[in-house]
Amino acid sequence: MTAAPAIPADQLRLSVAPMMDWTDAHCRAFHRVLAPHARLYSEMVHANAVIHGDRARLLAMDPSEHPVALQLGGSEPALLAQAARIGVDAGFDEINLNCGCPSDRVQAGRFGACLMREPALVADSVAAMIAAVPGVPVTVKCRLGVDDDHEWARFLAFIDTIAEAGCTTFVVHARNAWLQGLSPKENREVPPLRYDWAYRLKVERSALQVVVNGGIADAAEATAHLDHVDGAMLGRAAYHTPFLLHELDVAWFGGSTGSPRTELRSRSELLRAYRPYVEARLDRGVLLKHIVRHVLGLFAGQPGGRAFRQVLSEGAHKPGADWSLVEQALALTERREQAA
Repeated sequence: MTAAPAIPADQLRLSVAPMMDWTDAHCRAFHRVLAPHARLYSEMVHANAVIHGDRARLLAMDPSEHPVALQLGGSEPALLAQAARIGVDAGFDEINLNCGCPSDRVQAGRFGACLMREPALVADSVAAMIAAVPGVPVTVKCRLGVDDDHEWARFLAFIDTIAEAGCTTFVVHARNAWLQGLSPKENREVPPLRYDWAYRLKVERSALQVVVNGGIADAAEATAHLDHVDGAMLGRAAYHTPFLLHELDVAWFGGSTGSPRTELRSRSELLRAYRPYVEARLDRGVLLKHIVRHVLGLFAGQPGGRAFRQVLSEGAHKPGADWSLVEQALALTERREQAA
């Protein structure tokens, strides 16, 4: 078991990164079962889409997800403020501004990582959102810089400008974003990680809440960051090996029952706790394949893990697929575990 952190629980933040095509409402409801204390994030949604698009789909959320944040993209303060208000009215507990996505689409729209070079515009946007949603945290997720920006003073000035506008929580993806020559996937892997910048930010601006993101792969690594910053945001590791979330929630917060610390629940028990959500969605006409794609990594690295994925992957798309398929996958996995 990973050792519990020294940071008081009310100042500690375990969170799951906003990930396009992954962290939808079904995924977040599953992650909430695994980690009752984690801060969950929506996929990034552009402010214009929130204002003019299908809000029922874009802002879909189950009450079990709280606390959950809406991540917005955009660069127009008035539109971001309007979208933030809509998000809060829809029930989101936090509004997060994306200043880190490097895709061609966000560059064309002058948002995401491009905003690292426009701190005054980010500050105006943050101030407008704070005014629009009083009492609701407005936070920023950013990189260290873009392309060849490797000056600490420039990064610190970016943070300071936005902090002066009222933002007190920064999620720092601790690497630069390359706007030319690298795909979004490569931007998550190629630019070198520099956690020391996030650590230094917490030292020099101790009043800010600093959460580190990028390349965190296991519980020991996530917990080690807490010697320097206020929290860790997991991305792909939380998705591909979701039991990691449960391990951290128990180690950091004591699991679902708080203090004293609880023991880890089994993967099968956790998945069965997700059943009411799954069956409620099936009753509304949601196809099983759209839900269970998020649980395929639950038994990663475990005896029977491959069989679990195979049963669900091959059967969830078939007409009439329901919870019985999940039980079939679990039964096969449990038999493999017992035989191992």
